[in-house]
Amino acid sequence: MFKNQGSIVGSSLLYRSGSKLKPTPNGYCHITETPDLPVWVNSPKNTKPKAQEEEEDFVLPSRLDSLGGDWRSRTRRRSSFYDNSSKLVFQHPKIDDADMIAEVFAKKRGTFTSPEDVARCLDDEYSSMNMNINKDLVDKILNKTNNDWISAFGFFNWVDSQTNYTHSSDSYNIMVDILGKAKRFDFMWVLVKEMVQVRGEGSLVSLTTMAKVTRRLAGAGRWVDAIESFRMIEEFGVKKDTSSMNMLLDALCKENGVRRAWGVFMEYRDEITPDAASFNILIHGWCNAGQLEEARSTMDEMQRFGFNPCVISYTSLIEAYCKLKDFREVDFILDEMQTRGCPPNVVTYTIVMHALGKAKETQEAFLVYDQMKKNNCVPDTGFFNSLIYILGRAGRIQNAHDVLVEMKHTGISPDATTYGTLISLACDHSQDETALKLLKEMEEEESSFPCCKPDLKTFTPLLKIACKKNAVRLLNYLLNYMFKKDLSLDMGTYCLLVDEHCKNGRVEQACVFFEEMVLKRQLPKNQTYSRLILSLERKKMKKTKGRIQQLMAMAHKTTRCQISSPKIFLSMNE
Repeated sequence: MFKNQGSIVGSSLLYRSGSKLKPTPNGYCHITETPDLPVWVNSPKNTKPKAQEEEEDFVLPSRLDSLGGDWRSRTRRRSSFYDNSSKLVFQHPKIDDADMIAEVFAKKRGTFTSPEDVARCLDDEYSSMNMNINKDLVDKILNKTNNDWISAFGFFNWVDSQTNYTHSSDSYNIMVDILGKAKRFDFMWVLVKEMVQVRGEGSLVSLTTMAKVTRRLAGAGRWVDAIESFRMIEEFGVKKDTSSMNMLLDALCKENGVRRAWGVFMEYRDEITPDAASFNILIHGWCNAGQLEEARSTMDEMQRFGFNPCVISYTSLIEAYCKLKDFREVDFILDEMQTRGCPPNVVTYTIVMHALGKAKETQEAFLVYDQMKKNNCVPDTGFFNSLIYILGRAGRIQNAHDVLVEMKHTGISPDATTYGTLISLACDHSQDETALKLLKEMEEEESSFPCCKPDLKTFTPLLKIACKKNAVRLLNYLLNYMFKKDLSLDMGTYCLLVDEHCKNGRVEQACVFFEEMVLKRQLPKNQTYSRLILSLERKKMKKTKGRIQQLMAMAHKTTRCQISSPKIFLSMNE
């Protein structure tokens, strides 16, 4: 698939030019710059000379000896946990088996052309690892590599070949989703068939499995295949009933296929009895597509089947009119809900308040809060997250932080969105230290509030500000932090990093991220590619431009191979 990669994989060394980029014997480069991490980040025990402190490696976590000695010692010398003097310290946990495997993948980055390559590599390294293979290890590695299907599938197959180990249904489901996201539907279907036969005790395929299958097929625009997977669902040991039909309707509607969902509904409504959820899924689908007359017609159809429109039905309509900023119609529907004895719930109020806040109708948004309290509707995490967003948008930063304090005081759990919104707000106002302290606080809250685990959206504003300020150490710290949290960079994050580096003239670093993205079998956005090519042309870097063009051609070729694979449905009779 990736032919002649040898000349490209090592080519990133040639991207670096200029006095600030100095090749080193190990193939990486040092970048001399002023410190960009806050003073309180550094460990008080750090005795590193100042001149040396100002030299830092610019490398991706997966290509650094990211879990090797130099990186660990360098990171630990300038990190610790919060101490009594409130100094923030970044200290990574001890290296575990998952980290050792990740280190193997890091050393072989870009050299795997197939899952078999990964399995052979792990065979060579396994004797020196002394690992204890278990479900937690497998799931952790799959999550670390969820945007690199070759590494994930190679590891998955290699583990399956080890003595006395059988994958769990959870691990299979993660792998099915990874393959579907990568549009490797041929391998995905092979794996689903394997799940039926793996133990001889009944199929491991569940409704969750088929939901992942149909959602990925629909997301790739393979509507017919998604519907066909439902038609043959019983061959995989899953009942063809209302729940599975709703699963298909939901997948189609969420991927802009509401008309196809309606067609499925009309085809099966006499064979499979729909429930209220069936209609609400369709109503929401029509509303998302802006087809409000169809949504109202579906509500009428819902009543003909004996179900009254509920708060979910009306909230979908309200959300659609909020997107249109038609608040007069929103008020009309709210009155209709009260008349029909179907009062708005916290989700309804949150949607209206958030829409008013985005429309800069701040005072009107706060009136919604007052109305909600008047109707004895109790706020939840989502409501407070929206309130934080509105306060931040209005420039009331301290009030936004006060909401977080109030949430904890009243026993309402914050989540990743809560902290992500505050971090984004801090970054928007160039409050780097506040953003980093919030990230640290978020980590500490994980034990009490599991929903506080950072996700890719959490890091987006932090990565932007690190790139904008050419803060190399901060960027390296964030990337390594993400790596330790099992967050695999997706195409959107890579494109962000490439775009931001191009905007700030760091074209060499943009090329490093571009290469990493392609070698993970991710297709860059055309806009990102064009921006990088234009930046290279401005710097007259002709050779590097040629390599980037070659990488883009490789990415297109790989994507065509993935998307154009023939329609594959594996009958149990095959």
